[in-house]
Amino acid sequence: MSYQIIPIEEKHIEIFREAVGAVAKEGNYLALMDTPSIEQVRSFIEEQLRNKMPHYIAVVGNKIVGWCDIASFNRPAFAHSGVLRMGVIKEYRGTGLGTKLMQIVLDKGKEMGITRVELDVREDNINAIKLYQKFGFEIEGKKRNACKTDGVYSNVLTMGLLFETEAAPRKLGIFKGEIKIPEDFDKPMPEEWFDGKE
Repeated sequence: MSYQIIPIEEKHIEIFREAVGAVAKEGNYLALMDTPSIEQVRSFIEEQLRNKMPHYIAVVGNKIVGWCDIASFNRPAFAHSGVLRMGVIKEYRGTGLGTKLMQIVLDKGKEMGITRVELDVREDNINAIKLYQKFGFEIEGKKRNACKTDGVYSNVLTMGLLFETEAAPRKLGIFKGEIKIPEDFDKPMPEEWFDGKE
């Protein structure tokens, strides 16, 4: 299948909205369940362009068939990191498009100084999880029953990718010496600690 991968521009706002809506309506991959409003999409794309964040689309004619981006947290303490989001139209899944989009976006993110990328993915989306792991993402946590579609709960995994070696824990200077966690910290608290009152 022939497509062109290019950076998103303001002129793509409407067709990007259509692509997001197509994937959202499947109800299995995005947090959205329907097509977002044109105002929401315009605001997001304008912010991406203003922040110069990596945002690429795969285009066939005048239709977007896939996208991948890293969005900013817009917080000074998190300026080194971002959230990865992506989607591929049903007909183009399994063609390697998702891999190509991710490679370009992650390379651009690293090039601009991003050192951490994170994402959320449903626990039952095995293909997506395998793709993320292929790029070095690791599972960092699980949000139980975080998603609910058609009355059915799904767990959501949080995954992260570090471009730099993990830093040593930072000392905040509020304790003297090292913090030591007791070996039995996970044991139930003694009953005598409770007096029956809240």
